[in-house]
Amino acid sequence: MIKLLLVEDDASLCYMVKSSLEDLIGGYEVIIANNGKEGLDAWKEHHPDIIVTDIEMPVMDGREMVSRIREIDGDTPLLFASGHVTPKDVIEGYQIGANNYIKKPFIAEEMDAHIRGLLSMKEGARSKNQSRIYTIGCYQLDAEHCLLKSADEKKKTLTPREAGILELLCENKGEVIRREAILSRFWETEDDYFASRSLDVFVSKLRKLFTNDPSVEIQTVRGVGLMLVDN
Repeated sequence: MIKLLLVEDDASLCYMVKSSLEDLIGGYEVIIANNGKEGLDAWKEHHPDIIVTDIEMPVMDGREMVSRIREIDGDTPLLFASGHVTPKDVIEGYQIGANNYIKKPFIAEEMDAHIRGLLSMKEGARSKNQSRIYTIGCYQLDAEHCLLKSADEKKKTLTPREAGILELLCENKGEVIRREAILSRFWETEDDYFASRSLDVFVSKLRKLFTNDPSVEIQTVRGVGLMLVDN
C-alpha cells in the first residue's frame, strides 16, 4: 500500500484523485491536506511514502511547505502538480527539493506512473547505501544501530534520538540546521520551551562524545540553529 499525501486546495480535484487512486487503480491510501500548513502537519503525523502538492495555496503555499520539509527530510519523494508550469517554476521547484512535476489537468494513470517511477528511483538509491555509516573526524556513526565507534574500536551506544540528531547533522555537514527543524522532527514541536531546553541537553551530550577529537565541532549559530563541522 502506497501512502500518498495530497496537498491541494481544490476539493473536487482532491476527491477525483483520492477515488481514482484508491478505488480504480488500487494500492493507495490517500491523505488529504488543503494547504501547506495542513500538509506540513499531515507529513509529520502520517510519514507518507510520497507527497503530491499544488503550488499556489492559501495559508502556506507549496514552495514554502516543500522547503521546510526538505530542511530535515531529503528522502521522501515530492511531486509538484500545477496548471501553470513555466521553465522558471520548474527550475525553482527542483532547487527547493521537488523531484518532479505533473501538469494539470492529468489522469489518474499518468499520476500513478509518475509516483511509481519516483518510488522505484528511491528504492534504487536506498539499495546503494543501506548502511547509514557516517565518518565524523576519527569516529564512525552507525545510525541504524545507534553506535558511535572511535578509532581504537571503542563503541558508545547512543539513544535513538541522539543518533537521529547526529545523523541529521552528518547529512548536512557544514550547513546550518534550524532549531525549529530539529525540534519538529525529534520532538514534534517547533516552539515548546521544555523541548527546546531538552535539545540543548542532547547537544551538550553529543559534544562531549567528541572531546578527544578537536577537529569535530557542533557549532551553535546564535538565533538560527546548529552545524556540524569536521575539519
